[in-house]
Amino acid sequence: MISVKNLSKHYHHFKAVDDLSFDIAPGNIVGFLGPNGAGKSTTMKMLTGFLPPTSGDIVIQDKRYASDAKAIQRNIGYLPEGAPAYGDMTVWQFLHFIADVRGLKGAARKSRLFDVIGRVELADVLNRPIDNLSKGFKRRVGLAQAILHDPDILILDEPTDGLDPNQKHHVRQLIEDLSKEKIVVISTHILEEVTAVCNRVMIIANGQLRFDDTPNALRHQSRFCNAVSLKMSYAADISGLAELEGVEEMEIDRKTGLVTLFPEPGKHIFHVINEYVTQRRLPVETLTLEQGRLDEVFRDITTREVSHG
Repeated sequence: MISVKNLSKHYHHFKAVDDLSFDIAPGNIVGFLGPNGAGKSTTMKMLTGFLPPTSGDIVIQDKRYASDAKAIQRNIGYLPEGAPAYGDMTVWQFLHFIADVRGLKGAARKSRLFDVIGRVELADVLNRPIDNLSKGFKRRVGLAQAILHDPDILILDEPTDGLDPNQKHHVRQLIEDLSKEKIVVISTHILEEVTAVCNRVMIIANGQLRFDDTPNALRHQSRFCNAVSLKMSYAADISGLAELEGVEEMEIDRKTGLVTLFPEPGKHIFHVINEYVTQRRLPVETLTLEQGRLDEVFRDITTREVSHG
């Protein structure tokens, strides 16, 4: 369990993190979202004990950094921004070095090394110096060192940064597998990553917590959630669509020709529209039920002004 109360970090007059409070229980994969400079990395550095807070309290598994820093850090796997490593070491040498640091010995050490190398798919680059690796492979080496000691808490800063789409999918699957009995906190600015991997979203902006709920709840904040979009093959009379039961509003994008129909609160209009289109044989090329546009919600949450009451 991670419990954070009134956490702040100030640099002179600049508030990097401003009075954050939250609890995270095992089984949570938390997507920590926010624009660049929002305070995500600073918060992660405080959670891992790399930065002392200006004020506030962090309790991790009933321990505090003031008295139990080493015990807490033994149970955390951390992938920092940029994944620093010793570039002149080969991947194999670096992972053995991390195994030494983490106190892994004997059969358990061997088992963990081979398990992690397999899981993160590093077998082909074990004998290459880290400096010679692509950005994607460097990221994977960083992920390997974070999970090598099988920690209960994983704190991953931009874990898929620099990975190609296939590698991203593989790392997301790995995070899901790892999360069953662990706490996983992922910092990202990729909205698609949050919906693909996380069961909880925390959005931070200007050092303040602006949203804390499920990805589904975030999606439902979009005015496009459960709206229906359609595109015509050629022009036709669609004015009747706006009069259908449950339709609150119709918008037409003059540039793209995309027609969007917005439902009244709590209404589902896809079947009504589909039936209308079929009966009148309208020249509809595509008919789509919108899931909600997360980029629009993200912009709204992170740019609106928030005042302390």
